Amino acid sequence: MSTERPPSGAGAGTASVSSRGAPNQTLALAAMLFAVSMTFIDQTIVSIAAPSIINELGLSSSGMQWVVNAYLLSLAAFFALGGRLADIFGHRRIVLIGTLTFVISSVLCGSVPETGFAQTWLIIFRATQGLGAALMFPAALAVVIAVFPVERRGRALALFFGLSGALTALGPLLGGWLTGWTWRAIFWVNVPVAIVALVLTAMARIPGDSRRERLDVPGAVFVAVGMGLSVLGLQQASAWGWSSFPTWLCIVGGLVVLAVFCRYELGVEHPLITLRVFRDRAFTADILVLFFAMLAFVPAFFFASVYAQVSLSASPNQAALFLLYFFAGFGIASQWGGRILDKRGARPAMKLGTALGAVGFALWAHKLTDLSMHDQWPYAALAGAGIGFLLAPASTDAVNRSIGASYGEVTGITQTVRNFSAAIGIAVFGTVLTHVTTDRVVETLAAKGVPESAAQDASRGIAEAVTGHADDRAPTGSGEQAQLMRDSMDAIRLDFAEANQWVFYGMAIALALAFLCALLHPGTRVTGHPAAVPTRADGEPS
Repeated sequence: MSTERPPSGAGAGTASVSSRGAPNQTLALAAMLFAVSMTFIDQTIVSIAAPSIINELGLSSSGMQWVVNAYLLSLAAFFALGGRLADIFGHRRIVLIGTLTFVISSVLCGSVPETGFAQTWLIIFRATQGLGAALMFPAALAVVIAVFPVERRGRALALFFGLSGALTALGPLLGGWLTGWTWRAIFWVNVPVAIVALVLTAMARIPGDSRRERLDVPGAVFVAVGMGLSVLGLQQASAWGWSSFPTWLCIVGGLVVLAVFCRYELGVEHPLITLRVFRDRAFTADILVLFFAMLAFVPAFFFASVYAQVSLSASPNQAALFLLYFFAGFGIASQWGGRILDKRGARPAMKLGTALGAVGFALWAHKLTDLSMHDQWPYAALAGAGIGFLLAPASTDAVNRSIGASYGEVTGITQTVRNFSAAIGIAVFGTVLTHVTTDRVVETLAAKGVPESAAQDASRGIAEAVTGHADDRAPTGSGEQAQLMRDSMDAIRLDFAEANQWVFYGMAIALALAFLCALLHPGTRVTGHPAAVPTRADGEPS
């Protein structure tokens, strides 16, 4: 990017690209897709392997949720910082640093020792994985924007968001196949992908310009602490209780810190995030749609995978195929969503996607207690189609509206919101799942004649273990109580399915709220230069 801050992100890097010679656009796009594919695959691949990791390392369900959440929370906390670092120190350099951080952390995740330190080890290096992804993604997107001229940028962005989102579907497939060998391979698979990304980046002649400005370190600390505290409170509510003081201290304290962050940013000369972009009503609507949609999108991978392996007694490979129904709808609809964006703008695509998603998740939730994978696939595909229609249009429209801010900053905003929302979704829905499962299992065991104290202990163990293959985990022993519990395993699988219904209905509600936010979008479009006069969907000036 140029040494002077441009009035808009659209012109960033144009002069430097011409002075260094034109980069290879195809290789640059391929390199960035390989780099970010690791971050998307990693959001889903761990969900498939969760029961195997729990069994081998002896983790609790809440501990496993933190293994998933540590990655998402780190992404949310550091995305804004990653976008700013990319603007200051150069996009190519930060892509390389982020890729190396990510792949080294992946190797360390796969090398976790089978000791009492395993859970802490895994959470720490999952968090550093998230840091690497937070550095990599906004820089990668800025590279795509920098190397493509304005007239080709829209198509390149649609391809970038569409393919990177579709690559999430590889997670369940790879997870199911690799877990059959060893779950550790789900982390090691990132090594060859990273090597390809690094080689292509070197070959693409990507400009490495920087912009010497002061880094807003206090802002980075505020946003990281605020998000960390709020998600910690939500995550630990299942253990501490919703009425406990620590729960609300973390939640409210985190929100207060985030409010302080926003106040602080308004008075900084070079802020971490340029908050004035929220003056654009369309941009704000895009962000709200992404927030509520992501409450369902990433958490759906974890909860659907565990549901399949517990309630349906599915193997990891079968659970992967179960999630493919969702991605079949997602992949097809994402292509249509991009076309709607090009022809009519983001608002129609977001309205259609949020409506379909809400209906799909609601119908899917209703079918969970049938305990039949075959009966659920149309509704899983419909839920996926809803997300597919809205994801690329909302993300692309938000980036196109980076008036007065760099693309790195705006990407930092959109991705921070997306990943913070996903972390909140896993935390809240995980708490709901634990509470409802515990209550249902207590009722089932008590009805079978198991003493109340034993039923309480067993229900907590089942809710915390969530290991899958319930038949294999049935209580051992020859006593009457053990036999009663073994006879109850089919009913317990149904209890877990009923608990998941609450989670998936919650996802449907999140998409319904996203639909209401989509209605707030004025329907204007950004054509060519982002600073151009917005137009209505019919092409006339607004």
